Amino acid sequence: MFKKDTFGQSIILKKLIIRVFGIITYVRFNIINVPVINGAEIIKDLPKEKILFISNHQTYFADAAFLFHVIHSSLDNYPNRVKLRSILKCMKTNLFFVAAEETMKSGILPKILGFAGAISIKRTWREAGKDIKRQVSRKDTENIEKALNSGWVITFPQGTTRAFADGRKGTAHIIKNYEPLVVPIVINGFRRAFDKKGLFMKVKGTQLQVTIKQPLDLDYNDNIDNILHKVMDSIEQSKKFEWRAKN
Repeated sequence: MFKKDTFGQSIILKKLIIRVFGIITYVRFNIINVPVINGAEIIKDLPKEKILFISNHQTYFADAAFLFHVIHSSLDNYPNRVKLRSILKCMKTNLFFVAAEETMKSGILPKILGFAGAISIKRTWREAGKDIKRQVSRKDTENIEKALNSGWVITFPQGTTRAFADGRKGTAHIIKNYEPLVVPIVINGFRRAFDKKGLFMKVKGTQLQVTIKQPLDLDYNDNIDNILHKVMDSIEQSKKFEWRAKN
């Protein structure tokens, strides 16, 4: 009777949350700050499933929320813009984002945001501010596979908001094992405009820059290190981009 997504989440509830937070974030993204988007015209022509968007990361939530706006606006024939009507139409309910389980459980607001399409995973390298070593959860990877097979997934390969942090090999394993079409995204300005969580404003009038690149030409039989290098290069977080930023 009531439609659900691949994880059993109510589509009605998901749309409600996306619309409510869409209105709130629209003001922050399109009125208080200045969106500068390039390359989003390719989104409308992408396959309906098995798309993996990879992006650098500057805040916990603002980055993903902005990309939701960009994707919905593009699907609504408004590429490279942020349109309120597009997020309210909520045309893509099988759009998911990968987030740390610890982050999504950090308060009532993150828990609510999780219903918009979060795939919560356990970090294998850090927890509660401490370095750890933990095996990758098979359930986590299976959930990402399930999301890819039913729609589109946004992930942040660095797993942290720190600029030029090393990429996590988990992203490369996902690409190699599940063979999605990989679309790189480069963002900038979010660290200046918002606090680390992306919930509170810092500097108004900031340009929120997003560049959507052409899908990567990948050999899925390549080794993990090479795939990861191409991923980090494409989101401009590899060592050569770090060197350029410092010189």
